[in-house]
Amino acid sequence: MADDDRGPESSVRMLIDERARGWPDRAYVVDDGRTITIDSLSLLAACRAVGALLVERGAAPGAHIAVVLPNSLVAVKTLLGVLYGGWVVCPIDPHAPLQRMRHVLEHSDAALVIVSSESEPTVRQATSGIGRPITVVICDDRSPWWKKEGASVPAIAPRPADPALLMYTSGTTSNPKGVLLSHASLAYNARRISQEHALGPDDRVAAVLPLWHINGFVVTMLSPLAHGGSLVMPSRFSSSGFWSTVGRHGCTWINLVPTMIAYLVDGPVPATETLRVRFCRSASSPLSPEQHVAFERKFGIGIIETMGLTETAAPVFSNPFAKEARKLGSIGRASGVEARVVDPAGRDVPNGTQGEIVVRGPSVMLGYYKDSRATADAFLAGRWLRTGDLGCRDEDGFFVVTGRLKEILIKGGENIAPREIDEVARRHPAVLDAAAVGIPDAHYGQDILLCVVLRPDYRCDESSLRAFCAAELGRFKTPRVIHFLKELPRGPSGKVQRWRLAGIGAEICPRD
Repeated sequence: MADDDRGPESSVRMLIDERARGWPDRAYVVDDGRTITIDSLSLLAACRAVGALLVERGAAPGAHIAVVLPNSLVAVKTLLGVLYGGWVVCPIDPHAPLQRMRHVLEHSDAALVIVSSESEPTVRQATSGIGRPITVVICDDRSPWWKKEGASVPAIAPRPADPALLMYTSGTTSNPKGVLLSHASLAYNARRISQEHALGPDDRVAAVLPLWHINGFVVTMLSPLAHGGSLVMPSRFSSSGFWSTVGRHGCTWINLVPTMIAYLVDGPVPATETLRVRFCRSASSPLSPEQHVAFERKFGIGIIETMGLTETAAPVFSNPFAKEARKLGSIGRASGVEARVVDPAGRDVPNGTQGEIVVRGPSVMLGYYKDSRATADAFLAGRWLRTGDLGCRDEDGFFVVTGRLKEILIKGGENIAPREIDEVARRHPAVLDAAAVGIPDAHYGQDILLCVVLRPDYRCDESSLRAFCAAELGRFKTPRVIHFLKELPRGPSGKVQRWRLAGIGAEICPRD
């Protein structure tokens, strides 16, 4: 089912209904561990069962429903069931720290939260400090509502413009904000992804990204609804077992983040005769050219680099499907939106000039929930969304991200993009991962801390790594302090949480 003019006029409920009519017996989701399959009609029945449960538990029309479930068939059925019935779904990471979970549950105005038995104690502890009642419902494969026959859902179907998803940002630089997206935004991007990657009913993706993050939610869960394809659901991502899952279930495309790509490049080569993979999709943060090339050489699978935000219902940039048309190091052209690069005053800058990337289109959010000031600050005149990404556009309309506006280091009055330092450090043979942040400095205002994860069985000391960086970056941009960690703190999207590294910096490099 190709993208068409119905995109901005669709809802997730329409996608589910269209799939049930067009591909009633085709598999939609497969459980990797138990090889349980849900087809289109079974999905529709499950969505109605969730709706019946919520009505039974007194959920008012349009109420906010929190879902705290690990990746699983139950999570897919629950998330889609909430949307199908016209409620607003708020997915929450089951492994989120207690303080974050309490913040999201309180701020979201969730009337009811659906949890796994494993997460119930944490969720009840989180809700105990909130000054309003929140109904907690335990949900698993054995729950009786999955067996209800002829369950009904609210008679009034959600309209395309109605709110559908309340998803909280990963909070890489500050407290998370609640992004409110409409049915139209979600359905539009599900169709755009299907068209952009030439996906059809015979395509299957490995759903290794968390469903409580926008990439996993829209790209791996919603887009197969639009093109009639399917997803296979492992319980978690494992670099050692990934290729076995992909080959065993006949996946034709894979959707990863750069961190996963790095671990796969460092891992074993699969038996290529068992693979049907046509392409790998990379998203969430820019992929270094070195990792891009290394992956394609090692596995013989081309990478399509893309970029999107929670605020844009996932991707708004994509490299072309045709391999020869892609550009290494670029996030691609605008996909389904208009895009510009502007200066601090909001004026367009010439091609090749760095500025902030802004976008406008049907997939852009309604706004930040209960935060009118942040919503106003996020848009320029004409509903142009400020992405917060610094970058430039070339003469062919391809965009390159050079850094995050909020992450820019200012040393001695000079702007330094942490990503430049990250990528140089990763070129060292002993370095698996690296991220730079600013630390206070009496002379420069800020200097540079580099946090590093070494490859297993490799050794490298601070002085040799600093010398390597100096040869590539010059003395001024070379980190003053290098700190070794077992792993970098990352959010569910795979992005480094630099605010947590800044906290480490404050401990090991206190202000003079």
